[in-house]
Order: sequence, then C-alpha cells, then structure tokens
Amino acid sequence: MPFLNDFATVPTTTFADLLDRSQVMDFGVRPLWAPMPRFAGPAYPVRCPPGDNLMLHAAIYRAPAGSVVVVETGDVDYAVAGGNVCAVAHRRGIAGFVVDGVIRDLAEVREMGFPVFARGVIPKPGTKAAVTPLDEPARCGGVLVHPGDLVVADEEGVVVIPHDHRTTVLEGARAKLAAEAEETLDEWEAAHHARIDAILRENGFVEN
Repeated sequence: MPFLNDFATVPTTTFADLLDRSQVMDFGVRPLWAPMPRFAGPAYPVRCPPGDNLMLHAAIYRAPAGSVVVVETGDVDYAVAGGNVCAVAHRRGIAGFVVDGVIRDLAEVREMGFPVFARGVIPKPGTKAAVTPLDEPARCGGVLVHPGDLVVADEEGVVVIPHDHRTTVLEGARAKLAAEAEETLDEWEAAHHARIDAILRENGFVEN
C-alpha cells in the first residue's frame, strides 16, 4: 500500500488526467483561503440534511487522524461548521474538510491554517437534530465518495481516487510526472501541434 503522504506530492491536475472525469469535484467546491497547501487522506464521508450540521459536529470526534472529512449537505443557506469545530478537527489531526455547502468564521479558520474546501461562507448557523449514519457514501461536488477513497485537494480543486485503484493511479501519476520532467517545451509543442492538426483533419476542418 502506498504511503498516504505520497499522494500529496502529486498535483490534482495530474490525477485528473488519469481518472474518469466523474471523480473530479465541480469548481464550486474550492479553497476558502490562500495559499492553500495540498493535502490528501482517506475520505470520512458525512451526510447533513438541509439546515442541519449535527453529523459533521459528531464526525470530528470519530474521524481518524489523517482523514479528510467529506460533507454532503442539502443547501448553502446554513453553515455546517465554524471556527471551534475546525479548531477541534485540526487539533485531532483531521487533514481537512471538503464540504458541498458553506461554513462560517473564515478568519479563524484561515488564521489556524486548517484546510477547508467549500462553496463559500455564511454567518447563519445550522441546527443540530438530524441523525444520519457516519462513514457511509456521500455525494460531494458531484462525486460519490466512499469511505476510504483517497481525496486529494489543492488550489486547482479536488479529486477522489477510488480505494481499490489508488496504488495504480499513484504509480501512473508518478510515471506521468517523470515523463513530463524529461520533455522540453519544444518537444511538447511539436507533439501537441501534430495531435491537434490530426484531430482537426479527422473532424473535417478546412484551412481558410
């Protein structure tokens, strides 16, 4: 099994080139402060119904250190977490939050350096009443995330690597980065130019 830290050495763009596009979260789930360090870890999925944040608050005491808490929410009208929740998660070793929703207390989160990807911020808190199972599949940013899937996030976005394929994907990413490091811009341009022209011809493009 590859070391989890190895995934944080690879840009999300490289993984996105190797994964099915359904494994890349939509652009709305974005870093809430900058510069955001790249982080990676196994997913700990959470589902919060609209307006409720109970299960995320429960998850920070149950998610293993090093995991990424991935949150499915039903709206962007209520914050699912704030500064203290993020501080406790940070102190307990959680790698970061990836939230298909909004949080609050951004200044506190930024100051402590806790990585959060979300759709934005809002000062209005959610309620705490709805119980749902923890560490079961959740949908975030258009991606169905299963427990133990590898989540990698950086300033480019978020990718989700299925658990059963993470070794193969990491090996492919390393090979791709090594090949790119050996290629000059002139070599890339020549190959790219030839490929684009071939696609144009195949699709009936005619030069003016």
